[in-house]
Amino acid sequence: MLVDSHCHLDFPGLYEDLEGVRARAQDVGVDMMVTISTRIAQMDKILTIVNTHDNVFCSVGTHPHNASEEKDLGVGDILAHCDHPKVVAIGEAGLDYFYEHGDRLDQAKGFRAHIEAARQTRLPLVIHTRDAEDDTASILKEEMTKGEFPFLLHCFTASQTLAEIAVDLGGYVSFSGVLTFKKSDELRAVAKALPLDRLLVETDAPYLAPVPKRGKPNEPAFVAHTAGVLADVRGVSLEEIGRVTTDNFLRLFSKVPDFRTGS
Repeated sequence: MLVDSHCHLDFPGLYEDLEGVRARAQDVGVDMMVTISTRIAQMDKILTIVNTHDNVFCSVGTHPHNASEEKDLGVGDILAHCDHPKVVAIGEAGLDYFYEHGDRLDQAKGFRAHIEAARQTRLPLVIHTRDAEDDTASILKEEMTKGEFPFLLHCFTASQTLAEIAVDLGGYVSFSGVLTFKKSDELRAVAKALPLDRLLVETDAPYLAPVPKRGKPNEPAFVAHTAGVLADVRGVSLEEIGRVTTDNFLRLFSKVPDFRTGS
């Protein structure tokens, strides 16, 4: 029993084969997935997906790559979608100084707007951070003093320091297929050190396919490989990692019904 807490089913490579993607995921015990918004302007496409697939939920938000495209985005634009029963998270938002497709000021402004939406709705904020560790930590610390909000550092590849800051602030950390890569020893050390009750798994599909699927388009079924490596790192069974990460997911994504009990 696994959850892919972060994928992009509206992206090319997945959207054209949604039924096949879902079937292959369920065949390996991936019972639920969250398709993540990267542009609020494209929410209609995402809502069409979740409205027609019972085990698919979504977020609402604008990726930092697109922050300058939607730089006039306000909190109200995010909140306008949050009453939908399948919208269970905010984001993904944050800071990306590696590609810098979005102006840094626009990224920070958007990040803070998404934080406020998470604060008001109590929906978890899905955070993207790359090569922006110090500024991400600074904004999280500052904003937390204004009022708590639930959050998740997705596709985590940063330092143990940032991971520990996030956990200390009440946040969660999610690992993608990067955890399985040969050169990811430092990342596996982070995954081993963090509290087990703060860990999630994801694909970030169609990107970052895990070993042994490198070179192929990623899809939700492949989260099982990441979960297997996490189980090895933690010295527990895959079944235990499935149970724990699903518990953690349902605790954080509290709007999602518990599909294990039907409640």
